[in-house]
Amino acid sequence: MERKRLALSWSGGKDSCFALHKLIDQGAEVVCLVTTAPKETGLTFAHGEKIELILAQGKALGIPVHIIDCGFKSYTEDFRKKLLMLKEKYQLDGIAFGDLYLDEHREWGEKLANETGIEAIYPLWMKQSDSLQTLSTFIDTGYQAIVIRVQHGKLPDSWLGKTLDHEFWNEIQTYDVCPMGESGEYHTFVFDGPLFREKVEFSTGKIINQEYSARLEVFQRH
Repeated sequence: MERKRLALSWSGGKDSCFALHKLIDQGAEVVCLVTTAPKETGLTFAHGEKIELILAQGKALGIPVHIIDCGFKSYTEDFRKKLLMLKEKYQLDGIAFGDLYLDEHREWGEKLANETGIEAIYPLWMKQSDSLQTLSTFIDTGYQAIVIRVQHGKLPDSWLGKTLDHEFWNEIQTYDVCPMGESGEYHTFVFDGPLFREKVEFSTGKIINQEYSARLEVFQRH
């Protein structure tokens, strides 16, 4: 059977990384990563991350990254246009997403893929009750990630910079949040692990408080 050629929606965090891991385990060929970056900010849409860090991850994984410049108001249309170009360039069969269980996210991705004439794939799709076990599996698989953003009122700022390990797994259960942060309770940056050819070297800076969240500055070390 011919391997599926896929693009993967890439945020730089644990969900998209674990989706990549699962896809490769399942025999798919992930030919490119796609990351959206609003023209208004020049940072990634998902986590407000610097583009250079996403490119460094792609280099460490050996997979080309394509940045989709999108406007806040034209996000879906900009994504669709770029995806059509990538479909042609890479002969894509589908696009994969790291969403876990939010139906509205899946509906958006399936509509986008359908309009582009490719398949939408959700390798991590699960019941909400499975999220704690999934976090444990991610940690046990050997990926290295830190918390780079927390939602106000959900997790304290002191969680910024925390490493995802077994202590993290125990502590997250004492808060009223999804253990995987599926509703945006926290976001992560993955810098090493089984699929990485090299570690992404980085340093952290100040904490930036925003309206809904606090973000830890992360810089690539050259």
